[in-house]
Amino acid sequence: MATSCSLISTFFHFSSSLSRFTNTKPHSHSSPSLLHLPRPLHQPTTLFFLRPQQPSPSPSSKPTTTTTTLLPKLSFSSSSCTFLDSCFLFCTSVALSLTLFLTGADSASAFVVTTPRKLQSDELATVRLFQENTPSVVYITNLAVKQDAFTLDVLEVPQGSGSGFIWDKDGHVVTNYHVIRGASDLRVTLADQSTYDAKIVGFDQDKDVAVLRVEAPKEKLRPIPIGISADLLVGQKVFAIGNPFGLDHTLTTGVISGLRREISSAATGRPIQDVIQTDAAINPGNSGGPLLDSAGNLIGINTAIYSPSGASSGVGFSIPVDTVNGIVEQLVKFGKVTRPILGIKFAPDQSVEQLGVSGVLVLDAPANGPAGKAGLQSTKRDSYGRLILGDIITSVNGKKVTNGSDLYRILDQCKVGDKVIVEVLRGDHKEKIPVILEPKPDES
Repeated sequence: MATSCSLISTFFHFSSSLSRFTNTKPHSHSSPSLLHLPRPLHQPTTLFFLRPQQPSPSPSSKPTTTTTTLLPKLSFSSSSCTFLDSCFLFCTSVALSLTLFLTGADSASAFVVTTPRKLQSDELATVRLFQENTPSVVYITNLAVKQDAFTLDVLEVPQGSGSGFIWDKDGHVVTNYHVIRGASDLRVTLADQSTYDAKIVGFDQDKDVAVLRVEAPKEKLRPIPIGISADLLVGQKVFAIGNPFGLDHTLTTGVISGLRREISSAATGRPIQDVIQTDAAINPGNSGGPLLDSAGNLIGINTAIYSPSGASSGVGFSIPVDTVNGIVEQLVKFGKVTRPILGIKFAPDQSVEQLGVSGVLVLDAPANGPAGKAGLQSTKRDSYGRLILGDIITSVNGKKVTNGSDLYRILDQCKVGDKVIVEVLRGDHKEKIPVILEPKPDES
């Protein structure tokens, strides 16, 4: 565009210069700078640029003759000048037309030259990170089937939306479980605004992670670079990309405010350990989106915020990528996460505190579960309606248990089939009971 405009400017300048030369009127013969020679009518015209030698300004010096040097420049006849003027005008029009046609510029911006914006090195790095990682971020729409009360027609109504990111070239998309919970259908919109129906590969309610799959061309799928979260430091810069309030591909920046935080799963209440705390703005719709480090690598999934109003208050939480990595591998391979359980239902921590004891009170231990098979006792009522407390778990494998979070944390370090020693407070005495952990039942 700049070259075309320069070419047009040259044509205009040259044409106007030629017009000035051909339309020059005779100056006074008293001018010492120009020498006008008589010429016959219809004879070639010769233009000269004269280089005068100025006389000495001294009043006592003798008069000197002014010498001029004639420099031949251009020679045209009057008829050829008119013809050349027309040619230049025609060439200028053609060049202008070609410029507008090739560049596709509209009439208002055809000759607007935009000066490149000068950015600092950190700004350039942020812009580059956003441009390189945006194609990996997707927009997820949660659709629910509802029946119209009057016409009885069955309709698919959007009941929520969130973010996600492309995990691999096979079309796997990772997001939060609470983004897809209760969906009858899911739609994934890629960065180029193409939309595809998505199928649920598997999910982990306890850690709020889900994996979807879309049948999209591989050339449209750009997996996000996977990083590590074990070596993160408080204060390092992070970037969150998502779709808050339905505004697609929004970038927010911040720093890591804290590490090894603990939050509860929105679905099951089970604690999620080693969560990353950040002050990067995370709003409704950012859930499931990636949290990136300054190199553009994935270090977490944006999952929750701490806010009384529901909007960003500067305290956001992300599930670390080291946790996500293991969960996604199991979901892709088996469609589920195999996690060991004791097979009990326990009372809220506040209820146990009111009793003045420390531990986990067993409310129910089904007979077909690991704890029931091992002989743990449930809370029940006698024939008079009086409450008889069940076993209170105080430690597992020698590790103290003061609340439900402690129990979950210990079980997360175990595997299916492991034999653990559960210490319980039964009545006024303690007992140690061996329990063999079993896998969590499948969930629909």
